[in-house]
Amino acid sequence: MKKYKHILKNRQDAATRLMDVIPMQRLKDESWKIVAISRGGLELAYFLRKKLPNALDFLFSEAILAPNNDDCEIARVSEREEIVINEQLVKTFGIQYDYIYGEAQRKHEEQILSYVYQYRKGRPFASMKGQVVLLIDEGSETGLRLMTAIKTILAMKPKAVYIAVPVLPSDTLELLEPFADDVYFLYEIDDYVETALYYEDLEKVEEEKIEKYLGEKNEI
Repeated sequence: MKKYKHILKNRQDAATRLMDVIPMQRLKDESWKIVAISRGGLELAYFLRKKLPNALDFLFSEAILAPNNDDCEIARVSEREEIVINEQLVKTFGIQYDYIYGEAQRKHEEQILSYVYQYRKGRPFASMKGQVVLLIDEGSETGLRLMTAIKTILAMKPKAVYIAVPVLPSDTLELLEPFADDVYFLYEIDDYVETALYYEDLEKVEEEKIEKYLGEKNEI
């Protein structure tokens, strides 16, 4: 684990290094749609896109937590109401599916829709039908956010879906590969702990930055 500590300086460093593994010319020529799936992923995507004309958007999602345990994510819901469940955890803790679906509806109505109005002025997530999509995040602890994003995009019948993430667990990579056309990454880590461990600096992305990143050249 120690050999991976602080292997990335910050999100800008991660974006620069990802450019060496992502086919950037194809990304530009084929007009890939760049979709961030977290605040940190949005900043990373912003640095990666730089002055390219590609559209950038944010796919919102929220974690569904186990009853009485705010540290245990058992499922996730996206803004298009796609849900991915960690079946093993749900079975282990004997959690009812009614609870998960109820929480998904509540998180969608109370949190996700507020993000949509705040950051997109109410505009729904654009259709990705027939498009080439690149999903971006800064890392992944459980894989639930990435799986929720790819399930949401695949339901829209895109031409292709790619994933770019600087660091991710080995088991998450195995989980994603059957669903993505390719996964671009820098480090695949067996004993993944938490994403912040692998960056020297991982500042919180404030609201004004989100508005800036989504507001510049963002015609989807």
